[in-house]
Amino acid sequence: MKASYKKHLLHFKRPSGTSRGILTHKETWFIVIEDEGKTGIGECGILRSLSIDDTPDYEEKLNWVCKNIQLGKEALWKALLEFPSIQFGVEQAFLSLQSKNKFELFPSDFTQGKSAISINGLIWMGEEKFMNQQISEKIAAGFNCIKMKIGAIDFDTEFKLLKAIRSSFSAKEIELRVDANGAFFPNEALSKLEKLATLDIHSIEQPIKPGQWKKMEQLCQQTPLAIALDEELIGIFDVTKKQELLQTIKPQYIILKPSLIGGYKGAEEWISLCNNMDIGWWVTSALESNVGLNAIAQWTYTLKNPLPQGLGTGSLYTNNIDSPLEVKNGALHYNTQKNWNKNLITS
Repeated sequence: MKASYKKHLLHFKRPSGTSRGILTHKETWFIVIEDEGKTGIGECGILRSLSIDDTPDYEEKLNWVCKNIQLGKEALWKALLEFPSIQFGVEQAFLSLQSKNKFELFPSDFTQGKSAISINGLIWMGEEKFMNQQISEKIAAGFNCIKMKIGAIDFDTEFKLLKAIRSSFSAKEIELRVDANGAFFPNEALSKLEKLATLDIHSIEQPIKPGQWKKMEQLCQQTPLAIALDEELIGIFDVTKKQELLQTIKPQYIILKPSLIGGYKGAEEWISLCNNMDIGWWVTSALESNVGLNAIAQWTYTLKNPLPQGLGTGSLYTNNIDSPLEVKNGALHYNTQKNWNKNLITS
């Protein structure tokens, strides 16, 4: 058995705004395992400035993994606790190696094209006109759940955009989610949540910056709309610490991004705790290429979570990996008539 890695720089079709700045490209890495004539592929989807494993020795760690690939998936996962995106890439690569089709990691009605995954339509931050245009496009495309990133322009303008949607569509027709990416100050957060609640908002992701457990606990107790933890989960490796966080903050939901929290195994630890504590959850991709999105989507389908998931990022890039994944009528489908472009990964 041998392994290698390759860097791939994904380029955005349009610079995409978050509360942490404008993104023009996204770095990702592929791990390829070869054994007895078979190959397995996994994506290590690091998000610079957000991932806990955004460290100077990231490539050095990838090189170490490839040199020690014979240790196997479980041993490598334990050795990579502080590198969650590499943990996830390793999990994918070994599953891919063992599968009949290297891109079918979890065979199901989804991979056979018989069933789809309900997803939210994502509205990126930007100028009012651009955000309005995105909203119109998502509604026309059949989405009944829209998630809007807020915190980049002034709150009143963002509220006006949300109010315009709600004035045309009831909460039964369009579910509205917002993602603040920690943009609110603690002393202003509750008043903003109260204002958003007048629009029948489903939930808000990470209203204040992570690491403020007591302040977030108070918000979750007082909030008039559901709060979902997102960045709060990053860097929490130990199961006991995960339980402590959930017991302290008592959120209504958490958001699971496998690339940021230790892949399938890391996410499933969170899910198990949430199920025991009556906390809701859903899965979101983290700007991976179609390789990582595919790995997340196939696994997500097996979880049978009825909520719309955050899995619609595959069309953002000019140089993504061609795949059978496609978004239609507010859902992610696996079109079995389409093929993967494997050359971009393995060449």
